[in-house]
Amino acid sequence: MKVDVKSVSGKSSGSVDLDKEFFGVEPNVGLMHQVVNAQLAARRVGTARAKTRAEIRGGGAKPWKQKGTGRARAGSSRSPIWVGGGKAHGPKPRDYSERTNKKMIKAAMRSALSDRAANKKVIVIDSWDFSEPNTKEASVRLSSLGVEGSALVILDRDDSNAVLSLRNLPNVNLLTPDQLNTHDILVNDFIVFTKSNLPSSDSKGEK
Repeated sequence: MKVDVKSVSGKSSGSVDLDKEFFGVEPNVGLMHQVVNAQLAARRVGTARAKTRAEIRGGGAKPWKQKGTGRARAGSSRSPIWVGGGKAHGPKPRDYSERTNKKMIKAAMRSALSDRAANKKVIVIDSWDFSEPNTKEASVRLSSLGVEGSALVILDRDDSNAVLSLRNLPNVNLLTPDQLNTHDILVNDFIVFTKSNLPSSDSKGEK
């Protein structure tokens, strides 16, 4: 699959082949769903904790005698049905993370990239070429590229001017190439790469 390589003004400056191993696979919806769920679950801190009736201070004395009052029998004022009582079946600290292996994570990411490419939501540019940080200019350049809605922009770590220019724009998310993941690909409308960080099987660390 070929896509146009654009300049920051939106004009075509050539074309590039998208690696079929990353952009030409059949999207596996079930796998993407599983991996995204695992990503979101891993973000949960799992520190919520409620006290049981045994952990609440007080309540040792029987509130009233067993019989003769006309009221329901009660053994403790810390029962879950009392105000100020313990919580029945309340949350306890737990680990929400789900197990997903590296092959699943990579396959899901490639499915997501292929889905975006098939829907013509992948944009490749020469470079951002900011001489100095300029958020207003960054907004103009994204509009020139045809970006509507949210955008995931992939930037190299040393491209500090581009980072400073783009990071304050609403609906723009920035990642480095090694941070690319399924969830962020799917929740954004467009993905913007430069030629230097476009995923390929020749990239370092990819097999």
